[in-house]
Amino acid sequence: MLSATGWGTLVGGVVLTATGYVLGYGEAAALGTACLLAVAVAVLWALPAPALGTERRIAPSRVSRGDPAEGVVTITNTGGRTRRGLRAVDRCGERDIAVEVPPLRPGTSHEVRYPLPTARRGRVPVGPLRLERTDPLGLARRMRPYDAADTLLVRPRICPLPVLPSGQAHHVEGPASDSADDGTLTFHALREYVLGDDLRRVHWRSTARTGTLMVRQMVDVSLPHTALVLDTRRRAYASEDDFELAVDCAASIAYAAARSHFPVHLTSEAGALLHTDGSGQDGEALLDALAVVRRSELMSVAAAFDGLESHHGSGALVVVTGTGDTRGLGAVDRVRRRFDRATMVRVGAGATEATPAGAGSDVPQVRVTSLDELLAGWRREATR
Repeated sequence: MLSATGWGTLVGGVVLTATGYVLGYGEAAALGTACLLAVAVAVLWALPAPALGTERRIAPSRVSRGDPAEGVVTITNTGGRTRRGLRAVDRCGERDIAVEVPPLRPGTSHEVRYPLPTARRGRVPVGPLRLERTDPLGLARRMRPYDAADTLLVRPRICPLPVLPSGQAHHVEGPASDSADDGTLTFHALREYVLGDDLRRVHWRSTARTGTLMVRQMVDVSLPHTALVLDTRRRAYASEDDFELAVDCAASIAYAAARSHFPVHLTSEAGALLHTDGSGQDGEALLDALAVVRRSELMSVAAAFDGLESHHGSGALVVVTGTGDTRGLGAVDRVRRRFDRATMVRVGAGATEATPAGAGSDVPQVRVTSLDELLAGWRREATR
């Protein structure tokens, strides 16, 4: 395709050539013909498709909000001629990132690095990569897509927090449900059999229905569970930055519990987000889930507490909310007695104000405007 300069040269060449021939201006006709020849040569220059190989990777593919991440593209000239005038253009989110590529001799490679935006949480689509070849005058260019799109996952920032002491854990190393006392176990889910599972926990009805050996996955309810309610309502926060800080706070609290191999139940007024049993890569799974949380338009946060009314066993209830609308926060009083302790984290510049009556005002509160304040306030709460 022609660039803006190419289209201008083409139009100018046509006008000059026509004017020169009609009015008898030989110089104008010659200049116009030169412009048309230049456009034709530029198109022929850019027309051949270069034989190139490309490979893109994102380093790292998961990153905390604000931390650096790079796109790394390796371009290899697999043809038999030196390639010049190449430019790599990679789509990143809503914008293009363009990087010039030096001349490539046959069989040589060049690595291109460029920063990726990490200011906001979420999945950032990267690609597809395009290679543009232009003529020396920049009149024409050929664009060809390479490679499929990748994804950069920007996760919340976290700070190291202690776990709130609650309940009596029978197993200090975490929820070893295979060896826990039978009286402290409860059914959690069905999963496929793996070598070493107790055959007494085989669920024969599901096995017969699916044709795959299925076993009951048990959870040790004697361990302190952390029930984390994240208020995602738009009206609960004064700004987008306050909401981002609230997600960072929730991620820090959930990750601290998961790091100690304790079960975590993460929910919001829009529904349950994730439930972990305290084993495997729970911390990473929690950060991944919170990376894609978005603000909701719901009026009340009360629905977030509905699923907690059947909670049994020890543990802590943590509510993370803002300083705006408090509608539905009073529902915390319905479920707080089912936990050993309850704590509310209020995020935002107005966090020093008192909580309105009926909004869980008797629940201990940690008021924060930064992760540093969360760390200091959380440590005080842990020793209370």
